Amino acid sequence: MSMLTPPGMGGKYRITGDKYPRMRRSRGRSRIVLAVVASVVAVGLIGWGTLQLIDVFTGGGDKASAAGATGDCRTKTSASPGASASPKILPKPGQVTVNVLNATPRSGLAKQTADELKKRGFAIGDVGNATKAYDKKVKGPGLLLGAKAATDAALPVLGTQLAGAELKTDTRAKPAEVDLIIGTAFKQLTTKADADKALAALTKPSPASATSKKHC
Repeated sequence: MSMLTPPGMGGKYRITGDKYPRMRRSRGRSRIVLAVVASVVAVGLIGWGTLQLIDVFTGGGDKASAAGATGDCRTKTSASPGASASPKILPKPGQVTVNVLNATPRSGLAKQTADELKKRGFAIGDVGNATKAYDKKVKGPGLLLGAKAATDAALPVLGTQLAGAELKTDTRAKPAEVDLIIGTAFKQLTTKADADKALAALTKPSPASATSKKHC
């Protein structure tokens, strides 16, 4: 009996040669292992996807923000600290000198308008006909003409007295002196009550400007 013959096996069954028979693993066991691994991976992917959905609907938390994660941005509006409300400083009617000039064919309008403006506290300068450059060339109710420095001062103050008047600047050196050139569509000055309301609105404080910031 050969030394390679397993115990209990007679001479009928002999193992010859110097190689052991190749042993193969069961294919069924390999499939079970692959199925388990695939299940673990699927569970992990489902869990990761759930966390991503939670981050989207909750803003991502502090860690997501620190990592630069993107999500829903919330806009917060706040008043700018440097834009505090303060009243506008405008000249009073008595500090504005008005030259009343008539650019229409109707006589007497310049004096009549000047007298009314004087009653409302304005200082009156020249009263007469408009120069050739404007005579019968102002189509609206009137033209307010003054220095560039009067754009945010004397011109808007005088503008409260005549609704629809056009504002224009020239090269004059006196910002407190402005011209009211009466146009062909002129009927009358704005009523004193409405003019006073418009003047008060000019001097009201400006609302503080608001800034919007996005928090992601």
